Amino acid sequence: MHIPDGYLSPRTCAVFFAAMLPVWYFASKRVEEGLKLKNLPLLALGAAFTFVIMMFNIPIPGGSSGHMVGSVVVSIALGPWAGVIALSLAVTLQAFLFGDGGVLAIGANSFNMAFIMSFAGYYSYRALSLGSPGHARKIAAAAAAGYVAVNLAALAVGIELGIQPVISAGTDGRPLYAPYPLSISIPAMMVPHALFLGPVEALGTALVVSYMEKTMGNDMARARGGSKPLWTALVVLAVLAPLGLLAVGTPWGEWGREEVLGMIGYVPSGMERYEGAWKGLLPDYGNESAEGIGASFVYIISAAIGSLAAVLAVYLWGKRWRK
Repeated sequence: MHIPDGYLSPRTCAVFFAAMLPVWYFASKRVEEGLKLKNLPLLALGAAFTFVIMMFNIPIPGGSSGHMVGSVVVSIALGPWAGVIALSLAVTLQAFLFGDGGVLAIGANSFNMAFIMSFAGYYSYRALSLGSPGHARKIAAAAAAGYVAVNLAALAVGIELGIQPVISAGTDGRPLYAPYPLSISIPAMMVPHALFLGPVEALGTALVVSYMEKTMGNDMARARGGSKPLWTALVVLAVLAPLGLLAVGTPWGEWGREEVLGMIGYVPSGMERYEGAWKGLLPDYGNESAEGIGASFVYIISAAIGSLAAVLAVYLWGKRWRK
């Protein structure tokens, strides 16, 4: 679901940045007004959690892979605007630090994973948990919200990639960026998410929400002193992050130029120009130069770096609130 650079035209990237700028602005204002400083640690935890959980790649049939996103968890706990902030921060850190997702595509990736997933998940959960729901209905609502949200985001990605051959083609008719039309890109994104990654997102969301309720109580956004078990769980996830290395298949639509060349016989010129323009400070979470046990260790270090960067960014933002 992380669209790399070279898959969307510069105009498409500019449109998504323009669309997300007011979203980021209102999200920051709403979070500052509604969350309050005392709950800043929960927002930092949410940003770090989404960063780490996306490192757990899962193999799916057909040789591809995917991962849980986690934005619905943050949205249920802290509200959809907080979900936008947490996921946008995670997506930005992934792109700049590790080259996971394009720098030019940060707007599009934030729109899909931060905006669509946060709001779709939050309102799906609220609709399914109206009234005075018991624990079982809350967890079922969280699972359904995760499933709906990730599939809507996958649909958006399929559309964004699939319209590129129409809006950006060369004089020879060849696509300049993402090469596959809507008839291929939408099913390619929707089928694995509907059948495999959607259930993964649903299960993960349900488990985390259930854990939060048990450790922090019903009013998670106002809980005091109850987040310590969640920080412990985050550390455990970071240590277990190398499990994500077991999935070797490339997610659909995130191929490198050599893979694209092998699939369609040429590399679109726009992709040739922009793909890999920024590889990150630690490309591919350090896996470009590490093998075996070394790769696992570097992956843990990457999880720690990303988590700490997310926490630090949120706390620096919190210092600005106080002014």
